[in-house]
Amino acid sequence: MTQALKLADPSLLTHNCLIGGVWVAPGEDAIAVRDPFDNALIAHVPGLGAEAVNEAVAAAKAAMPAWAARPAKERAAVLRRWYELILANVEDLAQILTAEQGKPLAEARAEITSNAAYLEWFAEEAKRVEGDFMAGPNASQRILVMKQPIGVCAAITPWNFPNGMITRKAGPALAAGCAMILKPASQTPLSALALAVLAERAGVPPGIFSVITGPAKQIGAAITSHPDIAKISFTGSTEVGRWLLKAAADQVKRLSLELGGNAPFLVFDDADLDAATQGALLSKFRNAGQTCVCANRIYVQENVAEAFTEKLIAHMDGLRLGRGTAPDVNVGPLIDEHAMAKMQEHVKDALAHGAELRRGGKPSALGGTFFEPTLITGVTQEMKVAREETFAPLAAIITFKDEAEGVAMANQSEFGLAAYFYARDIGRIFRVGEALEAGMVGVNTPALANEVAPFGGVKQSGIGREGSKYGIEEYLEIKYLALGGI
Repeated sequence: MTQALKLADPSLLTHNCLIGGVWVAPGEDAIAVRDPFDNALIAHVPGLGAEAVNEAVAAAKAAMPAWAARPAKERAAVLRRWYELILANVEDLAQILTAEQGKPLAEARAEITSNAAYLEWFAEEAKRVEGDFMAGPNASQRILVMKQPIGVCAAITPWNFPNGMITRKAGPALAAGCAMILKPASQTPLSALALAVLAERAGVPPGIFSVITGPAKQIGAAITSHPDIAKISFTGSTEVGRWLLKAAADQVKRLSLELGGNAPFLVFDDADLDAATQGALLSKFRNAGQTCVCANRIYVQENVAEAFTEKLIAHMDGLRLGRGTAPDVNVGPLIDEHAMAKMQEHVKDALAHGAELRRGGKPSALGGTFFEPTLITGVTQEMKVAREETFAPLAAIITFKDEAEGVAMANQSEFGLAAYFYARDIGRIFRVGEALEAGMVGVNTPALANEVAPFGGVKQSGIGREGSKYGIEEYLEIKYLALGGI
């Protein structure tokens, strides 16, 4: 069965890749893109490889000097126009995103609008790339420090946020004067191709932004080995991030890595439990739990654990599963059977080791890759759900006695992307905020990502930051001129 999307602008649903300003149609090695709701075919896209990467890099290398030489104000105007075109086409982009990824339409709209803001933000930051002028070590010397674009960049983006992960990488790259070659996830390439259509309309020059679809390993190997790619930005699993680090080491490429998470969500006994349960619901079940920053381990101080659990169950009972375009649906399907298997494995392991099932626990009657929102209590640190990122709608509650124990349990992980906690005591807020080993900490809020804040993790969760005034630094090199004979 083939799914037909009703779009105001059908040209946004393109099956072709953009390489150096040329649109490339699918060939014999085309990749099928399917709706995770019912496995219906949406489109076929090209299955390209190393040759396409070489073509894109050659085009980028040729186009980048002129792009970098343009005044920052002109580059900013192009990015601003791209941002405006995305906002003008939100409904069509959301339909495409929901069709290929499965998330509810309201979440798709939110992803598109909130992440388009990165283009607006970096359009302004393009005008604020500043160096330094300093006195030298003696009277006849001066020191001039300038910042220049790092070079041709490549980005590899995941399927869970197929629109948002692109703008926050392309925005700073193009603002800095770089060219970017994008490899989107094979499950969700259509959002990337739609953004490429709008980038072209916005005036992004040929070669400055290319999108290549194809086998991840083949394209990844071509990107890491290409001598003319200076930087790689990747969002995805820690396992793949480690591989990229090793593969790019021989050429000492700069990497930005936003990797796996296993976010703790702590609820202290002085917390507003209504706010905490609402925050846990939003963090845990957004995108069916398929976010790198979602609450994976929910730690609740033991004297409020049952009250918190009952409140969370009441909220969970209001969740509705279904096709993302249906009204009132707030939980869509998991991306594929592999995700289903991992969810079942984590539930089975927890119950086998003494956890108690309080809600859900099995595949939904809707079939396909739908799984009931699930809550288990009596979870311990040794269970898989506490040690591994579940990436599914499974809330696991672990109790702790006091602040010190809660923080210690939260930090008992190789990951350090996001963490959350709810408390009202101001001293506790500072102590816990400083003690948690994470790149981002939400205090009495489940919302972390925005264009103004630096997004990224510590430990095995990554290197570098996206967004904020720090994000553009990832795409700049510092050059120092020693001026003598003054």
